[in-house]
Amino acid sequence: MNTDETSNSSSESYLEDDYRRVVTGEVCSRFLPGSLIEIIREVRPGIPFQHVLFDFDGTLSLIREGWPQVMVPMMMEEIQATGTSESPEEIYRHCHDFVMRLNGKQTIYQMIQLTEELRARGGRPGEPVKYKQKYHDRLMKKIKHRRDSLRSGEARPEDYLVPGAYGMLSAIQKMGLPMYLASGTDERYVKEEAELLGLIPYFADHIYGAIDDYRSYSKKMVIERILRENNVDGSVLLGFGDGYVEIENIKSSGGIAVAVASDEATRSGKPDAWKRDRLIGVGADLVIPDFQEKEALLAYLFGRG
Repeated sequence: MNTDETSNSSSESYLEDDYRRVVTGEVCSRFLPGSLIEIIREVRPGIPFQHVLFDFDGTLSLIREGWPQVMVPMMMEEIQATGTSESPEEIYRHCHDFVMRLNGKQTIYQMIQLTEELRARGGRPGEPVKYKQKYHDRLMKKIKHRRDSLRSGEARPEDYLVPGAYGMLSAIQKMGLPMYLASGTDERYVKEEAELLGLIPYFADHIYGAIDDYRSYSKKMVIERILRENNVDGSVLLGFGDGYVEIENIKSSGGIAVAVASDEATRSGKPDAWKRDRLIGVGADLVIPDFQEKEALLAYLFGRG
């Protein structure tokens, strides 16, 4: 998806809304027998899914696990430089809150918020892309050993993948369904890291990520293009993600959304409670902790259970 093609979408397609909970109150769910696959909303048996969308970081890749511990301190430094009287603890809490509130959007949105925070404290911020690059430079230092170990063969791709990811992707590929990767991380990094993890054969040229001109890209645009170019409606779209943006976009298109509430730090095999609650709140149909129970999940989704 190049910039020109993406720009042909609706002028509002680039917008990524703030998190807005649409499911409130007590959630009545059930688990597939003997599994941690939680069904929030029953999926009609036999839906003829034709296209499958995946988010990248946290849904498949764990290379960037721990990124908030890079972004938040960087933002704290910028805010402290304004001369604010706030304590470091206050600044940390505030930065952490808005960073996680905006998690799931393109990185640039968190940097746009940072510039607003700086301006509100009398600072004269630079362009958001400047802060995004500063963050990326620091993050790349943090994860350099992970990327290098994958490149050298010292680490296996499975060491930095959500458990069961290969098996899930292989099973869908065997069904003959095209898969798409859409990320809020910059596209060049997504493609580099997808290659390091051996994911290119599953997605081929259907790998999309953020660009500096954020108005020319969004996950919503990717979905709109999939449906438009294949002349199908959203009911044949199946999507997986650990961020609210893709879950929200999949649901608004009419598709079925599987929330991947992955425990990135410890890969415990149990759902992350914060992710689970957040993704149920925007309408996820199912919640899984990872892909280790793919047989039961696919049997349910494709009406073979």
